[in-house]
Amino acid sequence: MSVAQIGEFGLIDRVTARLAHGPATLLGPGDDAAVIAAPDGRVAASTDVLVEGRHFRRDWGSARDIGHRAAAANLADIAAMGGSPTALLVALCMPPELDPGWAEELADGLAAEAATVGAGVVGGDMSASPTLTIAVTALGDLGGRPPVTRSGARPGDVVALAGRIGHAAAGLTVLSRGFRTPRLLVEAYRRPEVPYAAGPQAAQLGATSMIDVSDGLVADLGHVARASGVGIDVRRDAFEVPRQMRDAAQALGADPYTWILGGGEDHALVASFPPEVALPPQWRPIGRVVDGSGVTVDGEPYAGPAGWDHFR
Repeated sequence: MSVAQIGEFGLIDRVTARLAHGPATLLGPGDDAAVIAAPDGRVAASTDVLVEGRHFRRDWGSARDIGHRAAAANLADIAAMGGSPTALLVALCMPPELDPGWAEELADGLAAEAATVGAGVVGGDMSASPTLTIAVTALGDLGGRPPVTRSGARPGDVVALAGRIGHAAAGLTVLSRGFRTPRLLVEAYRRPEVPYAAGPQAAQLGATSMIDVSDGLVADLGHVARASGVGIDVRRDAFEVPRQMRDAAQALGADPYTWILGGGEDHALVASFPPEVALPPQWRPIGRVVDGSGVTVDGEPYAGPAGWDHFR
């Protein structure tokens, strides 16, 4: 069986039957557009695209894993603005010979990840394409608070991290070398564990800036530094290297801090806070905002890979 055999509308029926609606969904799939409640009066919106061979490989993870990853990449952006995700829209472009069961499992992963934050998959589009491509748009609610942008960091602010970092990049390296263990790292690449609740929490605490770590810590903090017109210094000793990462680095001849400082796709959140804010345990201080520009590590320019660039 292929998607060509059941047709576009047959596949849409099979996929939408698997999707649950979140509490903000007033009208879900089946009409020209979905309708989502926006009690705040504003909607945070973000979109991302995953292309097979560029962002994922089907032999490195199941369709459900890829659905989790695709949803997480967008839901994390809403959390990084201090918002709570409410809905996802998904466009799927696929080869006609694709097994429809793969698309159904993808929908299961998308829906399951969205459900962790009370969001629903409310619509999208499908098309034939020689390259399997997944485009996701996330919508979110700011809860009456101003959005936390990249441009508010001030010298003296504490830079803190919520979530794990370097795990997904280490898992990607392990998979690219033909291995499937350590499981902790491989599963981190397949299914990010995003600290969604830490985004609205940071906004409530008075975070001055925030971003999700999708391309690499140094690269993403660089966006904050440029937008805020400041420098950011990160302490290497603020990061714990778990045993599995240390062992994998030794076996592969790699530096684990390359994964921690330059690896993305864990979708941790990093934010700056005024120094007087008492940070809860899930926010771990990793550095400070300083006068100047760019990102340094222990006061020195960072010479390693800074992060992902699609066109470099």
